[in-house]
Amino acid sequence: QVQLVESGGGLVQPGGSLRLECTGSGFAFQHFNIGWFRQVPGKEREGISCIGYTGGFVHYADPAEGRFSISRDNVKNTAYLQMNRLKPDDTAVYYCATDIRAIRPDCTVVPGDFDTWGQGTQVTVSS
Repeated sequence: QVQLVESGGGLVQPGGSLRLECTGSGFAFQHFNIGWFRQVPGKEREGISCIGYTGGFVHYADPAEGRFSISRDNVKNTAYLQMNRLKPDDTAVYYCATDIRAIRPDCTVVPGDFDTWGQGTQVTVSS
C-alpha cells in the first residue's frame, strides 16, 4: 500500500520553528519527487516547496522563500520541511505528496501534478 505520513506539526509562537517530516512506504521513495502543500479552511491547497528525487532540485513558492528549507533522506524514506521565522499566516494543515506515475529529476508545486497524498499535520502559529 502506497502511503505518506506527515508528522511534526504543532503549536508554535510567532518567530519560532518547526520541522515537518514526511515518511513514505509501499513504493520506491528514492525514485519520486516530494512536494509540500498547505491548506486552510475555505481556501485552495497552496504549494509550498518540492524536491526532486535525488535531492538535487528544489523549488520554493513565495510564502516559503527565505524561511523554509526542504530536504530528504532516501535511506530513511523521509522528506523534511524545516520552517523558520513562522508567522500566524503560516497556520494551516500541511500535506506532503508524491507522484508515482513518473520519475522526474525536477518538480513543481502544482497540486494536480501529484497523485498520492498524506493525511496532513496541523501547524498553528499563535502567541
